[in-house]
Amino acid sequence: MALTDLPSLDSLKLTEWTSCGGCAAKWGAALLKDLVAEFPAPTDPSLMVGLAPFDDAAIYKVSDDVAMVSTTDFFPPLVDHPADFGAIAAANACSDVFAMGGSVVMAINVAAFPEDFPREAIVSIFEAGARVVAEAGGAVAGGHTIRNPEPIYGLAVQGVVHPDKIFRKAGARPGDVLLLSKPVGTGLTLACGTEADKRVAIDGMTTINRAAAEALRALDGAVHAVTDVTGYGLAGHSWEMAERSGVRAVVDTAGIVTYPGALEAANDGQRTGGDPRNRDYLAGHLDSSAAPGPEALCFDPQTSGGLLAAVDAAAASDLEAQGFWRVGVVEAGDARLVLR
Repeated sequence: MALTDLPSLDSLKLTEWTSCGGCAAKWGAALLKDLVAEFPAPTDPSLMVGLAPFDDAAIYKVSDDVAMVSTTDFFPPLVDHPADFGAIAAANACSDVFAMGGSVVMAINVAAFPEDFPREAIVSIFEAGARVVAEAGGAVAGGHTIRNPEPIYGLAVQGVVHPDKIFRKAGARPGDVLLLSKPVGTGLTLACGTEADKRVAIDGMTTINRAAAEALRALDGAVHAVTDVTGYGLAGHSWEMAERSGVRAVVDTAGIVTYPGALEAANDGQRTGGDPRNRDYLAGHLDSSAAPGPEALCFDPQTSGGLLAAVDAAAASDLEAQGFWRVGVVEAGDARLVLR
């Protein structure tokens, strides 16, 4: 596809340049977990959060009051317009810093494009990413771009957090309420929804998790565990929280809040490519009595999803008043995910 074939960005369809986009392009969680287990164990005592166990971002203690949060995330396009793609990728990359309780300070572009990819599209992607990073509280300070048959974009993001106020996947307690700050269903909506449905999902994916993280930080000790919901779906990320915390995470599928078109697609039997990989990840760890459609929503890969938090029940209403919705509860017992 040559530049002369693309008279305007409005006529460009990024999804025609790629075979799999967004967080659905991630390796399956089971494969990735096995790979990470082969990495050598770090020995630096200042590395507070690394790969043993891995979390949403790495944390390195700089001083008694400051720790650095470091993460990277990138993927091929899941939407057609370059500005939407750049904004979604940036919001998704910044989300890991917010999921750890940190504040974004700086980001570095990570990009790859075909040699005949339109220059105007690259500029639009970078500009949108920079706007979102600025909204998150940081600045794009550089980057690296290579040639590649398919376009890829994301960022390496750095943030800061107080060493005593880090959010982790571990820490959920029996009696906690599980809450999520965004709807689910991005994969199904983008695959099966109307153009209006897709627009709502895109607007949700470009919304950063800064306000959600600030709402959680304001509750201080009432927040026991946090992660963000991305490629492994609500089920996979809930399971990781349950596993790290040694508890049962019980998800009420009847109350799932979705993007338009997602539930209808799930009830019609539509599934995205990441669905079977996410189910494989939960093999042996899942008890489900949920209806097939709502169950599928839990396995739908999400891109730039919301923050999932396990909080003291007394604090749940405060978060619900700020846009969080109730996912389920945490119960005592062996680590397990329960879908009802």
